[in-house]
Amino acid sequence: MLREVGSIYRKEMRAYFTSPIPYIFMALFAGIMAWRFFFDDDTAFFVFDKADMARGFFYRLERWLIVLVPAVSMGQWSTEVDRGTIETLLTLPIRTSSLVLGKFLAAWTLVGICLLATATIPISVSSIGDMDWGPVLGGYAGAFLFCGALLAVGVWISARSRHQIVSFVLTLVVGMVFVAMYELAEKAGSTFGPILEQLSLVSHYQAIGRGVLDLRDLAYFGSMIALFLYLNAQSVENRRYR
Repeated sequence: MLREVGSIYRKEMRAYFTSPIPYIFMALFAGIMAWRFFFDDDTAFFVFDKADMARGFFYRLERWLIVLVPAVSMGQWSTEVDRGTIETLLTLPIRTSSLVLGKFLAAWTLVGICLLATATIPISVSSIGDMDWGPVLGGYAGAFLFCGALLAVGVWISARSRHQIVSFVLTLVVGMVFVAMYELAEKAGSTFGPILEQLSLVSHYQAIGRGVLDLRDLAYFGSMIALFLYLNAQSVENRRYR
């Protein structure tokens, strides 16, 4: 199975980087994040005059990630369905689970590279002042897991849709729901507030971002990814028998 997953992964990565689109994604995301960190009124680094990434870069970062992830996931399966190449793909002597996992890992790698492209920001900040790298590494780890969970949802939605734009919008809406759940948790009272908070991706992402590595947060992200990859595999498998 590992050989099959590796084969699909390499195929997807070659497809990504023979196109200018991933480079545009990386440059645009890194540029927006740098502008937001250094010059936005709410998070501007020079306003606070402190080598602190938590207040600036990671502050409400999830609002940008819920746009980045759908942009990467929307074409994972929708493109195959729209072009009719999914039938050819499904005739290959490769298990459906390998197809799904290979595509997902390639997309997750691309998202990770987009996050890595912003590493010039903490490097620049650390050269200016004394910065605690613990929360920075925790923030990146939390953001990567957040993206992985939402990406699993996105590739499943992509497998259910023929149109990339529909996949993008639906995944974006799901991301907005997760963000809204976290923001509504404080107003929902002592009964429903903790439930909304625990169900939201944002609370688990922020917990890891604070440098607290809790097995419950890892289990949450792992369960989300596993569940939606399973649903993705079922959706793709059903196409074999149509």
